[in-house]
Amino acid sequence: MTQNMGNKGPIQEHDIIMRSRRTLEITGVKQVESFDNEEFLLETVMGFLSVKGQNLQMKNLDVDKGIVSIKGKIFEIIYLDEHHTEKAKGFFSKLFK
Repeated sequence: MTQNMGNKGPIQEHDIIMRSRRTLEITGVKQVESFDNEEFLLETVMGFLSVKGQNLQMKNLDVDKGIVSIKGKIFEIIYLDEHHTEKAKGFFSKLFK
């Protein structure tokens, strides 16, 4: 389920825009590691990002620009350090095999 995002140009900007806790637009996404209706795990130019919520859906995916839009009820947005990243990747690789 991993999707590689375009990495055009020099250093890509990374922004997170949330509207009414219902929609999220994230730029600077390198790849989508995994996603389901409760959690998205994204690799961004600033590190791994976990978005947790309820009824989450990918609203838009622009591979060339590295933009992901998510809709649903957002509970948590957290950057994962290396220790947590390996744990998350291990969990998701087992889940989606």
